Amino acid sequence: MPDGFLFDIPDLLSCDFTQHNEEVRALEEAFRNNTHDRVPVRLIVNARMLLLDPAYNTKGITYEAFMHDPEVMGETILEFQYWVRYLLPGDHEKGLPDQWMMWVDFQNFYDAAYFGGAVEFRQDQVPDAVPILNDDNKRMILDRGLPEPFSGEWPERALAFLEYFQEKTNAGWTFLGRPVVLMDQMPFMGTDGVFTTAACLRGPAGLCTDLLMDSDYARELLDFLSEGIIRRMTAWRERFGRPAKQDDFGSADDSIQMLSTDQYREFVLPHHRRLFDAFGTGKGRSMHLCGNAQRHFKIIHEELGVVAFDTGFPFDFALARRELGPDTLILGGPPVPLFVQESPEPLLRETERILASGVIEGGRFILREGNNLAPRARLDHCAAFYELGKRLGRVPR
Repeated sequence: MPDGFLFDIPDLLSCDFTQHNEEVRALEEAFRNNTHDRVPVRLIVNARMLLLDPAYNTKGITYEAFMHDPEVMGETILEFQYWVRYLLPGDHEKGLPDQWMMWVDFQNFYDAAYFGGAVEFRQDQVPDAVPILNDDNKRMILDRGLPEPFSGEWPERALAFLEYFQEKTNAGWTFLGRPVVLMDQMPFMGTDGVFTTAACLRGPAGLCTDLLMDSDYARELLDFLSEGIIRRMTAWRERFGRPAKQDDFGSADDSIQMLSTDQYREFVLPHHRRLFDAFGTGKGRSMHLCGNAQRHFKIIHEELGVVAFDTGFPFDFALARRELGPDTLILGGPPVPLFVQESPEPLLRETERILASGVIEGGRFILREGNNLAPRARLDHCAAFYELGKRLGRVPR
């Protein structure tokens, strides 16, 4: 591995990706103009690919260290980007960049943690916020009132990490001879969804019981969280000079997979509308919904103007294309467990089935895993998936 790395990653710095990068740039431009011959193939990953794979993490770097030590977080993020650029197959730029990007990474617990959720670190898992509201104290966070946007353990840690990274960049921070620059993005500028936040704080069973047995409380909790999330996002965006509204605004809310369409319309859709109206223009609205949430897609498309869906599994791609039309961008592919199985055959068969489903009609499809590649995924499986996608993902014209 390159000198000084925390993780045991092969030294591939001598590899030449010139032809690959030229092909990717041409594909990206054609995709923007909807003149592409084949669909892009991309795999979505994050730093858990290194942290939770003992083949790379030979020094036992923990998520607890990653979340509490900015030096560990920064070095991990840089080495993760190296891993993506040198080992991961896909239609993304490879090799050394002109500059490396740096960001604060609090995974998916930041929403609940902002409202006081207890973050728990478990061995061989990403950290998570455990429920704090039970039947005896379920009004606790309501009685506390809305948290201040920049106060509390995790917002304050985010700012401290950002300051640490900024000091390093000001001092000429480099990695493999290229400068490191900060992204103008922080976790608290976005959200993983009001209903998902409520489920994290109250517990999924408790929240769903409230919808049926104490709907007034459920509405009050969702109103409170929605107001707090929008207030926080607005403040963080203002602090970093981001416009309130933006093209291509996207959000998520995976826990709506627990709801019927009637419950979604009644309890959650108004909050999604409020969020998109607060931060999105009418152009390029997107939503990430992994899990069994497909019954909500048509509603979200028609009611919120969402025109791009990042999907998980289970998912019916043929039905999605029929319901959402040829101009809606769909991102998805075979379930992630197929990437870690011993044989690649189930993965390749499912990929072939998806590509033949009709989802490519119109060209607004990106083939990827469904959803978020798992640690210990086999890179040879990923390479076979990539090659199959390039061969069979031809856009009918």
